[in-house]
Order: sequence, then structure tokens, then C-alpha cells
Amino acid sequence: MDVPTRGGAVPDLTAQTRELSRLVAEVPEEALGRPTPCPDYTVAGLLGHLHGLSVAFADAARKVDGPTTRTAPDPTAVTLPDDWRRRIPEALDGLADAWREPGATEGTTVAGGIEMPAEEMAVVVTDELVLHGWDLAVATGLPYTPDPEALETAFGMCSSIPDDPEARAGLFGPVVPVPEDAPLLDRTLGAAGRDPRWTP
Repeated sequence: MDVPTRGGAVPDLTAQTRELSRLVAEVPEEALGRPTPCPDYTVAGLLGHLHGLSVAFADAARKVDGPTTRTAPDPTAVTLPDDWRRRIPEALDGLADAWREPGATEGTTVAGGIEMPAEEMAVVVTDELVLHGWDLAVATGLPYTPDPEALETAFGMCSSIPDDPEARAGLFGPVVPVPEDAPLLDRTLGAAGRDPRWTP
């Protein structure tokens, strides 16, 4: 998979992770069992996934090679910590901090069991944060304003993946047609195989 990069610039995920932390704080308890645009996850499952990916991608930035980075995502194994309202924002802060460290985008790293240049991995985690932020917001009825820079990065990645089942296998569903003059978030969602009109 060729992932478009930003010329070696270290991504600053702070604004996007803070937006996700705001969403986490506002998730109603009664929404935990609701479906999300990710068919394998309820809201509780998505929150657990966000916690796990935050830890994994922070370790990827630091070039940790072990269970947190070598284990592929498994929706059936995701658990939501009891103190998730504290632990998920802490993990998100740690994720942003890790990708600001010198050398974070240098060399090769691994996350989810997939090895790639660290510069490309930074794009992948940005995309994950943008898309899953929308997943969480639309499933819970909360407002969502992704960081503009993160959104641009996510759009660059999503729009670069051909609408070919082999190229998109394990990544995204088929492209959902979205008008060219639609908001950038909607075009990013469509390119990622999500329907911007999705409702629970």
C-alpha cells in the first residue's frame, strides 16, 4: 500500500486527539450498546478499539516491537476498561506525544502486525483518528469537528486507494459516491467506504 506522506514532517496529532477525548467524555452511558458505522463494533467496542490503537500506534512511533504492535486487530478480543473515560484520553495524549518525539517518522516501524515506513505509519494513524472520530460521533449523536490538518491528511490517504477490491481488502469498503462539492469530511468518508448519511 502506497501511503501519501507529508515530506517527512512530524505530524502533530494533538488537536485531533483532543477532539476525540472530548467525544469520549461526552459519550452517554446508554449509548455503549449502539451500533457504529464499523459493523464489527458497538460504541463500547469502538471505544475499546480506540484505546488499543492509541497504545499500539504510540509504541509504533517509539519503534517498540512486541505484542502491542505485532498483534493484528481482533474485534472479538476488544475489551473496554472500567475506567475508560480516564484511560482513553490518557492513551490519546500519549499517542500525540509519541509522534512528536524526535525520530518518530524515521526508519521502519510496525503496528497491527504490518510493517511500513514510519512516515507512512504516521499518515495511517492520522486517518484512523479522523475516521473513528466520525464513527463515534455519528453513533452517539455528538457534534464532531476534526482537526483540519488531520482531515487533509486522511483525505489524501483515502483518496489514494484505488476502488479495487484487492487494493481495499482489510482497509476500506467500496467507495461511496459523494458529490465533488461536498464537505471534505464527507468526501473523505466516501473515499474510505463510509456513507456520510449513515444513522444508527
